[in-house]
Amino acid sequence: MEVETTAPGPPEIPENVAVPAVEPPHMLSRRSALAEFAELLLVTMLLALFGTTFIVQAFKIPSPSMEPTLLIGDHVFVNKFIFGGRGAWYEKLLPYRAVRRGDVIVFKFPFDDHPHYVKRVIGVPGDKVRIINGDVYVNGSRLHEPYVVHDPTYEDPFGDNFPPMNHDLIEIAARREWADQILDHVQNGELVVPPDHYFVLGDNRDRSLDSRYWGFVDRDAIMGRPILIYWSVQATSEDYSDRGIGSVLHGIGQTFMHLSSRTRWHRMFREVH
Repeated sequence: MEVETTAPGPPEIPENVAVPAVEPPHMLSRRSALAEFAELLLVTMLLALFGTTFIVQAFKIPSPSMEPTLLIGDHVFVNKFIFGGRGAWYEKLLPYRAVRRGDVIVFKFPFDDHPHYVKRVIGVPGDKVRIINGDVYVNGSRLHEPYVVHDPTYEDPFGDNFPPMNHDLIEIAARREWADQILDHVQNGELVVPPDHYFVLGDNRDRSLDSRYWGFVDRDAIMGRPILIYWSVQATSEDYSDRGIGSVLHGIGQTFMHLSSRTRWHRMFREVH
């Protein structure tokens, strides 16, 4: 007995039932690639924002006050994480440390819209600082400062013998805010660094406006420590004095035009000490 068979036909679709459309494979790939790119860009931006906020930030040196350690035109990475501790219990698990005498630091200047300055820490809280004929003494001992340069033709009766006891000289040389309080921190001819403050000097000792002339650096003003010169270009202070958009664009153009000849290749990737 033969049984008649028929090939099954397509299932019937009831009326008024929506059928999902199938997008072509290339449409799915394009949308997936765009989404991945947007996600990667967002993550990169967030990491960069986190890094520059909490870990590392780039700065350039516009003045000769830290020569020869840092030259005008040096571009440095600043470790913003190293001095982050405030004494909490969990900080023992993190690579924080206290600010030390001899550290080069970046900080916000106490006055004038708080620009960033870079100097070297000479006195930490409790230290007694005195300068005699240009030589620095801390707690009675002369500091060994191989990083310092002096101009033998330059004389500064205020900065070379500090703290001065001459009120007239203080009024002339020191910033007003500092002149009004400097003698409050002097004991037996020595300047005593108060708690949570630091006394800083430039390595180019005769060409540096530092704590001698405007006062202490507050602990909360310290941003971090320069750790690496990632690029260095021959420049002058005048190249950084005009921050208008036209001057900035001109400077960038000149730098790229003379990139090879103006770059100080021997200073690239040099650690800062």
